[in-house]
Amino acid sequence: MPRGIAASPGIAIGKAYILEKENFCILEYKVKEEEVEKEIKRFKEAVEVTKKQIRQLKKLVSKKIGEREAYIFQAYFHILNDPLIIDETIKKIKKDKLNAETALRQTYKDLPKKFRIIRSSEFIEERFKDVEDVGERILQNLLKQPTQSLSHLEEKVIIIAPDLSPSDTVSMDKEKVLGFATDIGGRTSHTAIMARSLEIPAVVGLGDITKKVEPGSTIILDGIKGLVIVNPTSEQIKRYEKERKKFLVYKKNLEILKSLPNQTLDGREIELSANIADPREVNLAIKEGAEGIGLYRTEYLYMNRNTLPSEEEQLEAYSSIAQKVAPHSVIIRTLDIGGDKFLSQFPVPKEINPFMGWRAIRLSLELVDIFKTQLRAILRAGLKGKVKVMYPMISSLEEVRKANKILSEVKEELRREKIPFSEDVEVGIMIEVPSAAIMADILAKEVSFFSLGTNDLIQYTLAVDRVNEKVAYLYQPLHPTILRLIDYVVKAAHREGIWVGACGEMASDPLCMPVLLGLGIDEISVAPTSILEVKKIIRNISWEETQKIVSHLLTLSTSQEAKRYLQKKLGKKIRKILKGEQDA
Repeated sequence: MPRGIAASPGIAIGKAYILEKENFCILEYKVKEEEVEKEIKRFKEAVEVTKKQIRQLKKLVSKKIGEREAYIFQAYFHILNDPLIIDETIKKIKKDKLNAETALRQTYKDLPKKFRIIRSSEFIEERFKDVEDVGERILQNLLKQPTQSLSHLEEKVIIIAPDLSPSDTVSMDKEKVLGFATDIGGRTSHTAIMARSLEIPAVVGLGDITKKVEPGSTIILDGIKGLVIVNPTSEQIKRYEKERKKFLVYKKNLEILKSLPNQTLDGREIELSANIADPREVNLAIKEGAEGIGLYRTEYLYMNRNTLPSEEEQLEAYSSIAQKVAPHSVIIRTLDIGGDKFLSQFPVPKEINPFMGWRAIRLSLELVDIFKTQLRAILRAGLKGKVKVMYPMISSLEEVRKANKILSEVKEELRREKIPFSEDVEVGIMIEVPSAAIMADILAKEVSFFSLGTNDLIQYTLAVDRVNEKVAYLYQPLHPTILRLIDYVVKAAHREGIWVGACGEMASDPLCMPVLLGLGIDEISVAPTSILEVKKIIRNISWEETQKIVSHLLTLSTSQEAKRYLQKKLGKKIRKILKGEQDA
């Protein structure tokens, strides 16, 4: 029973359709000096044909799915214009006298070595796959091979593939696709994002599912638990048919909540927003009932390229999101790289402890020109909707003041240049470092809002790397220190009249989220697919009850005591709410 990553919820039962990754037969050979220009011309023509195909695909996906889902193809254009791909391939043809196919494949296969990137980052791994997809398309055109397509499926099937590219999913007939299962990929992969947008169950990162499934064999795909059952028994099929029907009823019942207010049984209203890393997720967030974007991770705009995104390019992306979510707001987090996220455009040195090194706001305050370009785009986008800016990984008052000074300089520059911008873009900070939490009373005088990044706050406070299996047990959201820190931050913020949001994993945890409510959190921001489930819990619980629970939790001495108490007070109730046995 292969297990992977639950990328898009749902259950599918059907026949497997194996989408093999094409292995092009490339003959490696040297060309004569007089044939070099001809080979370069052949390569350039293949690039132009690829650009034309990408334009057509972008147009098609805009029409079939949505404009923001088509955004990935903008990144493809950047790859097709990137000197590291185009110029390097031409250089190999000239210098090494290689045929175009060999030169191109060597170029994009060698590309990761040219990037000083920690490859453990799932998001960056996905961007390399985009580069490979573009390279394969150029190769197809060089070899004049027909492009593979899922547009002519004859029956309903579950697609099994090493991975799915944007062109694969664009060409498919949605009515014929029951689900996706792939060897590779994560929650930020194109396959995962598109599956969620299309509401198709998906499991990714299965390792070698393509080798374990025969074409036409029956499989069960569980996008809730992240598993695939190959050649299931009749008993398993019956059980999962029931589970599938229950899930569909559950989803239908959740749909009813979209038009209802986000308020507790005793009338406390909570703002419920979405976290996104990719502009393509905006449509899904809106569809799921998000009241705006509580965290837009702008790193996406800087991926897939060897050049920095221009001010105009950033303006277009930010404006589009702001317009889509209006009248609600979008909180744009300034560039947060470092730790496990490195880009080739930045001279980030190798560090022994990168998570505590030159990253996030620290990097922006030194690379001022890059920071200013982003701030200019954010301020200008403020004219298109309700835009807020947020600084990541703040650890001192000096950092906030330096960032705000640069923001003031940017405003003055825009005024001098007579470029329109929003004068009232609110400024907030991420509270994810213990020093920021402890001095929240001081920081609250300088900004308009706080957003609790609980993932990092827990890691930094408890000195535990949650992806390290040896110490993962120490990652405790209900640790007394964490609860006390959050309590202190919220009270300090409210004394100064500013609001506090939460955008980490605690916010979508069914048991921990009510604790955040009881601590006085004003806004909760979660993944788009978690919004309605969180809303259901909010609407079936009273704020007074959560406050009483939190009052007792704050007197306990250990995480274990807190867990036991919370399970006793809320465990059964939350399970009933999520099963639909309790509805508001």
